[in-house]
Order: sequence, then structure tokens, then C-alpha cells
Amino acid sequence: MRPILFHLGPLGVPTHDVFVGLGVLAALGCFLWQLRGREPIDERIWGVIAGALTGGALLSRLGTWAQHLSPGANAGPAEQWLYGSRSILSGLVGAYAGALIAKRITKLKVSTGDLFAAPVALGMAVGRIGCLLTELPGTPTGGSWGLTLTAAEAANIPRAVAGVPLHPSFAYEIVFQLAAFVVLFRNRDRFAQPGALFAGYLLAYAAFRFLVEFVRGNEVVALGLTRPQWFLLACSPLAVWTAVRRTRRGGFALAPRTLQDGVSP
Repeated sequence: MRPILFHLGPLGVPTHDVFVGLGVLAALGCFLWQLRGREPIDERIWGVIAGALTGGALLSRLGTWAQHLSPGANAGPAEQWLYGSRSILSGLVGAYAGALIAKRITKLKVSTGDLFAAPVALGMAVGRIGCLLTELPGTPTGGSWGLTLTAAEAANIPRAVAGVPLHPSFAYEIVFQLAAFVVLFRNRDRFAQPGALFAGYLLAYAAFRFLVEFVRGNEVVALGLTRPQWFLLACSPLAVWTAVRRTRRGGFALAPRTLQDGVSP
């Protein structure tokens, strides 16, 4: 059984929301661990964290509102907030915007993106467990690793089909995010320019997400592509321009290792 709720005594607890909450806690714990030994800590960083969490929560819930060209065909704000679909991509955009707004308000000038890279990957890996347990796994697959839903399970998931092996697309993403976390965590403070680590992660995740959408099972809206894919395509010119500009400035170059790293400078 793929439960949507699990029970604590008589209380039914939303499985998806629990794992999203655990993901946030995991990300926050990783972020705090990274701050160890970084003295002095600018107190304004807590405002940036609050801005990122607020922006991410708002846009992950409201960012999928405009699913139809006619505004009247979309859900109202309250209905969207309570029952609308959630979006990781919208949440990332909201978190990024929230962090930028918080930095502007607090007048924090230093780059903070690299501190968020590994925690975000870890948090998303944990949160995606909730998606794996409660959402449509993916499109049909002939592979032996496919997940097969029972009739009762399929009845609780929109567009799900019972008795057919499906791609465990969320498991693919969990593996990607865990691998990204290891790479990001091991290479923190290794790039010559601040912000390169986070930028590289966003580019890698955007490419992965575009490809995995082909087996995700999301609704195809035009030309064989889903809404997340069209969103990524719309953002791609800015992403490519930013990556090219950063590359030309040596932003993705590694900083030389020091004696403290165990290698001569």
C-alpha cells in the first residue's frame, strides 16, 4: 500500500507534508552545520534564511495557479492555497527571490548562495520521499524496477493506472539529489568566486529535471512537453546567458588548495 496518510493513534498525518517538513529540517540542520567554524557569523544571515523559507512556501503553493489561459478557469487564491498542486520549481524560484529581497532589506552584500547549495539538495532528497509515497510515480516502463499500483492505490492518484509497472521518477530524483549533496558538500568553499557552487547546482538540476519529466507522468500540454518543461525552456535563455558570463569571468574555476587542505598551494 502507498499511503497518503499515516496514523499517530487516531490522528491521520499527511505523508507528503511530513516529509516536506523533514526535508526543511534536514536542510536547516545542514546549513547550521556549515556555519560551524565560520566566525564571526553575520546575524543578517538569519533574515536571509527567513526570506528564503517564506518565499519558497508562498510560491510553491501559489506558483501553479495560472494553469489555464482564462483566469476564470483557475482556482481562487484560497482554493489554490489549500488544495492546489505544489511545485518544487516554483518553490525554488520563490526561495531565491525571498533570499534576494531579504538581502536587500538587511543590506547584506556578500554572496550567500553557496551556503544554500548542499542543504537544498539534501532537503529536496528527503522531501521527494513524500512525493514517491503519495503521487503518480511516472509513465509506464518495461523495466523490472517499475512500481505497480493496486486498484485502491490508483484510485487515490489522478491519472494513475493500476497493474502497470511505472517509472519511479521520484526515486530517480532522490538519487540525483543525494549525489548532488555529496558533491556540493565536499566542494564547498572550493570555487574561486562565491555563488558558483549554487549556480552550477541549479543548472545541473534544471537539465536533469527537464529530462526526467519525460518519465514523470505529468500532464503534457503542448508539443509533447509538460508545464515544468515549458517553464524550464522559458528560463533557459537567462540561465545560459548567466552561465556563459560567469564562465568568461572564471566563475567556475576552482580555488587553489592550501596547506590546510593537505596540498601545497
